[in-house]
Amino acid sequence: MSTVLVIGAGGVSSVAVHKMAMNADIFSDIHLASRTKSKCDAIAASVKDRTGQQVKTYEIDAEEVPAMINLIRSLNPSLVVNLALPYQDLPIMDACLEAGVDYLDTANYEPKDEAKFEYKWQWAYHDRFKEAGLMALLGSGFDPGVTSVFSMWLKKHKLKTIRTLDILDCNGGDHGQAFATNFNPEINIREVTAPARHWENGEFVETPAMSKKVAFDFEEVGQKNMYMMYHEELESLAKFLPELERGRFWMTFGDEYIKHLTVLQNVGMTGIEPIQFQGKDIIPLQFLAAVLPKPETLGETTKGKTNIGVIATGEALDGSGEKTFYIKNICNHEDAYAETGNQAVSYTTGVPAMIGSAMMLTGKWKGDGVFNMEEFDPDLFLEMLNENGLPWKVEELAGPVEF
Repeated sequence: MSTVLVIGAGGVSSVAVHKMAMNADIFSDIHLASRTKSKCDAIAASVKDRTGQQVKTYEIDAEEVPAMINLIRSLNPSLVVNLALPYQDLPIMDACLEAGVDYLDTANYEPKDEAKFEYKWQWAYHDRFKEAGLMALLGSGFDPGVTSVFSMWLKKHKLKTIRTLDILDCNGGDHGQAFATNFNPEINIREVTAPARHWENGEFVETPAMSKKVAFDFEEVGQKNMYMMYHEELESLAKFLPELERGRFWMTFGDEYIKHLTVLQNVGMTGIEPIQFQGKDIIPLQFLAAVLPKPETLGETTKGKTNIGVIATGEALDGSGEKTFYIKNICNHEDAYAETGNQAVSYTTGVPAMIGSAMMLTGKWKGDGVFNMEEFDPDLFLEMLNENGLPWKVEELAGPVEF
């Protein structure tokens, strides 16, 4: 029985809070805060209607550290779950250190003025959290998050070493909009337009954004074009799988998405440098995010499925030579919406955020310092994943998949 404070009120937060309320034996007292209290109130109302559980709501600017400290101290939670923007990771970690409470997030820190996803800023907090006797768990979403846990499950149960690893993220959903992103538009577009990076022979190799495209046939979705891009779990996987020769991340995008994004880039709407407009500084990408459909509004119209998984090749644990395994989850957008009022992209991130929180609150995952998902027993996490709406499966492939 634990008190938890969730920061942020987007689609991922909505899913996480709904799922926490559905696991009231672990999450006995749920508090939700964001810059816009009305969004928190709407989530709380939905949770009350669907589960009968009460969620208390607050207004807070997560970048105002003293205010965050005061809120944390007033509620005395066992855990702060950061489901706000990646720019706010460090201020919230600072507040947790000062207030003496454990921390969890789903995405690593990113500076506002540079589209650069790295763990170095948060890893630098390790000694401070360790000395304070506190735990911080980074990247407890799906990718990063479940994909890292999938990889370590394969390492524990199937492969003695992992030589090559490919993460495949397919969203086969159709929301009926001309152009919309299925998670925070600002973060989505910054990720997609940044140079691609993959791990090969002990270093990261950089290539132009969206320059490598491959068609792949996804189970229950069909053939989709996927593009190689950089994602933060490659950094932690390269650290915790020292034998890894090559690691890549792929995400699917439809032709309409690529067409719209190309035009927006060409006219400067994806820029992150301030420009002058009517006497004020504005950031084009932030303005674009403000006029695009909000991801949390897409659930009702989104049809189809997501398919996210890991293909790994390496030396078999049983000594039978090199083998390849594909471990994945398939999630239905309409089922996710029926349960939580959110589409599957939010669902596949919000459920693992709840499970990571549960791992910490129940003491199944514990330690002093800053940790990544790869450092803990994957079995306990994946058992809860099966029980909470994201069943997974693993199959052995005939051989390595080359693309």
